[in-house]
Amino acid sequence: MRLKTSLAKEPKHSELVSCVAWTTSEELYSCSDDHQILKWNLVSDETSTLAKLPNEIYATDIHFFPRALGGKGKQSQADVFVLAATDGKYHLISKSGRVEKSVDAHRGAVLCGRWSYDGSAMATSGEDGQVKIWSRSGMLRSTIAQTGSPVYSIAWSPDSDQILLINGRHLIIKSMQASAKPLQWKAHDGVILKVDWNPINNLIISGGEDCKYRIWDSYGRQVYSSHPHDYPITSVAWAPDGQVFAVGSFNTLRLCDQSGWSYALEKPNVGSIFNIAWSGDGTQVAGACGNGHVIFAHVVERRMEWRNFEVVVVSLKTIQVRNVIDDSKEKLEFRDRIIKTSLSYEYLIVATSSQCYVYSARNWNTPMIFDLKDGTVTLIVQAERHFGIVDNGGLHLYTYEGRLVSSPKYAGMRPDTLSTLTLSISNDTVAIRDKTDEKLVHLFDSNTGKALESKPLAHKMEVIEVHLDHCGPPAERRLALIDKNRDLYLSTVRNFGKPAKVVKLGTMIYSLAWNDQTNMLAALQDGKLTVWYYPNAVYVDKELLSSTVSSKDTSGFGNSPQIVNFIGNHVTIRRADGALVSTGVSPYPVLLYELVNSSRWDDAVRLCRFVKDEAVWGCLAAMASYAKELNTAEIAYAAVDMVDKVQYILYIKEIPLKECRAAEMALFCGNAQDAEGMLLQASLIFRAIMMNISLYNWDRALELAVKHKTHVDTVLGYRQKFLNSFNKVETNKRFLQFAQGVEVNWEQIQAKIESEYQKEKERPNAKSYGK
Repeated sequence: MRLKTSLAKEPKHSELVSCVAWTTSEELYSCSDDHQILKWNLVSDETSTLAKLPNEIYATDIHFFPRALGGKGKQSQADVFVLAATDGKYHLISKSGRVEKSVDAHRGAVLCGRWSYDGSAMATSGEDGQVKIWSRSGMLRSTIAQTGSPVYSIAWSPDSDQILLINGRHLIIKSMQASAKPLQWKAHDGVILKVDWNPINNLIISGGEDCKYRIWDSYGRQVYSSHPHDYPITSVAWAPDGQVFAVGSFNTLRLCDQSGWSYALEKPNVGSIFNIAWSGDGTQVAGACGNGHVIFAHVVERRMEWRNFEVVVVSLKTIQVRNVIDDSKEKLEFRDRIIKTSLSYEYLIVATSSQCYVYSARNWNTPMIFDLKDGTVTLIVQAERHFGIVDNGGLHLYTYEGRLVSSPKYAGMRPDTLSTLTLSISNDTVAIRDKTDEKLVHLFDSNTGKALESKPLAHKMEVIEVHLDHCGPPAERRLALIDKNRDLYLSTVRNFGKPAKVVKLGTMIYSLAWNDQTNMLAALQDGKLTVWYYPNAVYVDKELLSSTVSSKDTSGFGNSPQIVNFIGNHVTIRRADGALVSTGVSPYPVLLYELVNSSRWDDAVRLCRFVKDEAVWGCLAAMASYAKELNTAEIAYAAVDMVDKVQYILYIKEIPLKECRAAEMALFCGNAQDAEGMLLQASLIFRAIMMNISLYNWDRALELAVKHKTHVDTVLGYRQKFLNSFNKVETNKRFLQFAQGVEVNWEQIQAKIESEYQKEKERPNAKSYGK
């Protein structure tokens, strides 16, 4: 990825340019010390003067009202920008150049003016060290901060409930709540000049006179610090999607990844770049230069890889596809500017400013094309059968033939905050992390767009990432989520009214990815690459989980590596310096998945005997138990020396009724409630009572016996035996009540039990497993 810069032959401004702001992806406004506000049209390449400010007014900052919110208020509201000036006022100016309102804001110059993301307020900072909050109409709400030095830059938090501000060498995060304690930390060794806070990734960048730029999380912890540059960092700005950011200095424009390393460095002869602004689609960046120029830079050479294909966006309207096997190349040209691209599952999705193109890897010549109606595409996500596009109108799922499948949504959904970490799709399910309450995850059916459950999945901590697995039937869909503590949990998705089963898989997880062919899960975990070959084992037999996991040291990948993808048996990891490295995992679990999915259990056993790997045997034991394939489960458990499990499986195989065996296997997997439900549905009341007795679930056993008027004496007898073994006396009122009216005769109880077992054997469908 790099920047392709362009400059006018001659500067349009006669003095230094102080600030720039985009209205659309084709239109930019610039302010200069020559008192002019210029309007730039990038389509016609024309520049016109919007307004001329009085000689005593010098603009310091310009910021447009959030465009996505413009339709809610008056039409003029979306076209209004705030202009901060040296006369101590801020001015609300319309796109026509008319000053709608001027407000005395600070003693000395107003240095920065920023609309909140939700458009409900505006913040200004000044030379007087104050930060003030204003209403949309320009009324003062509060003075949120008073520092002892000029506040050169401010930024709103993603939820618009906090302000990030500069105080000399320190950064301060101040809440809108007066009672909340501010967070403050020393961020640079010199005065900080510029900050920005991204609403998608929730990361902060800062640049200062110590010639460094740094990345912080919202708790003030440093994520990255650059090497010192030759000159102070005068401007920083996040791209809207939070994937990259731009840094400006003297004769320097740098493009960086969100983790800090540099994609590209340009050295234009323009003096200091005082202000940087990204276009709404994230494809272009503009800089306000010290020599009167406005520099434009387009992001080109975005690179994607999938299996044997490499796709590169070589220019604004051209993509090159290369097949690395035969080195064949295809050139794809488009009518409009390319905004977003995605490559996966043998399909390339390209969103331009007006249309969406769907290319199949089998045929690059005839794409499926459909029009886009709801503004700029901000995100593309893919599954095997369909893909999702996020724009101003929300999330829309399309088939690869271009047919709209559904548009999942929930009340208060903010499409502009969705990212690959908070949105995940599979063939049958969509998962979206709620932005308002980050403990909630909304789950939808892909085909209908309707919620799977009446209530969203509620986690006990704020959720940072959600990832759905891709393989298997809908009923077995699993959701992996990482919470604020960096703990990894696995959750069931289709619960049919029952509570979701959420199980903790690991701690200190920094990046994860599901495999594209199987339900293996790879994660970077505290200096290790951990691969769960069969995560579903946690719902089958927790004791097996540890034997189905492989770990590999990642110290060679540097600090903070990230998993890019997990395709086949290769995990691609991006190191902290931006380099891509690939590491392999065992190919045998993938083969085992293929054999099990086609019910070739004997071949699966042969594979395990050939490999002689405990992890593969563990996977087979869990898979066979889940599929109720008892013969294979017996062999696999014997191979991993779990004798108690082998004996229990042998006991299950001798049970004559299929329903009883299914219930016992559910009990074997820890699902007592499901097991009881199966027995009651098959009218096997005695078995359900005995199961609860064996689980010491005495109240439930008595409840069933009383309800069905059978084996009350059996429950009382076993309860008495249990208490006698511990030299205890009965204290449960219900048991005391029934003990008075029911005689416990062990001969009769044993006879009734024998009779029940005999009845089971005499049932028409009674036969032992495998016979």
